[in-house]
Amino acid sequence: MIRLHHAHQTRSMRSLWMLHELGVEFEVVEHAFGKNLRSEDYLALNPAGRVPALEIDGKVLFETGAITEYLCDLYPRSGLGRAAGHPERADWLVWLHFSETISQHSAALTQQHIALYEDHMRSRIVMKLEAARLGKCYAALEQRLQGRDYILDGGFSAADVSVGQALYMALHFRRADEFPALSEWYGRITQREAFQKSLPTKGAVRLYEKAFYPVPEEA
Repeated sequence: MIRLHHAHQTRSMRSLWMLHELGVEFEVVEHAFGKNLRSEDYLALNPAGRVPALEIDGKVLFETGAITEYLCDLYPRSGLGRAAGHPERADWLVWLHFSETISQHSAALTQQHIALYEDHMRSRIVMKLEAARLGKCYAALEQRLQGRDYILDGGFSAADVSVGQALYMALHFRRADEFPALSEWYGRITQREAFQKSLPTKGAVRLYEKAFYPVPEEA
């Protein structure tokens, strides 16, 4: 039995996309983004009070990088992983976890634009800095994707899933129009059926009510 605890448009979408790519049977427990994740029952699954939590093989995993590596080890025939000794293993690990570099900036912007709901709580300086840092992440990906269809030469992998989901969140705050290789790659991977299945369903409560949140103009 595989059970994923998930909230729409959060990092748990990364694990949901992975499970759809693997084509395994699983169930999803949806959570609202908020205080219910701090209940005693949920904290027993993820002590940080965040999603995801993945119940599998009689154990509970949290942290998306750990979940991704575990699933790739469990299902090696999927081709989504790069096992120890594989010539692409180092690159796979680097880019798999680069998703968190992107996500930390998106998380800061999510806090500024959404969690801090009063204008006086927000910092335009923080918003501007974090959006600029996303731009640097985009530039790193643009360079990596020159002449490549996917992040690794060996083809689509969990690195594309992890970074692709991180970019899905980041694009709510920093557009990528000036990065053609990145934009082409993102368009390619988001056409995949597994990605489409990981999107919020119609009528679902979303973290992001808007498609884009610009840095506010100076007063």
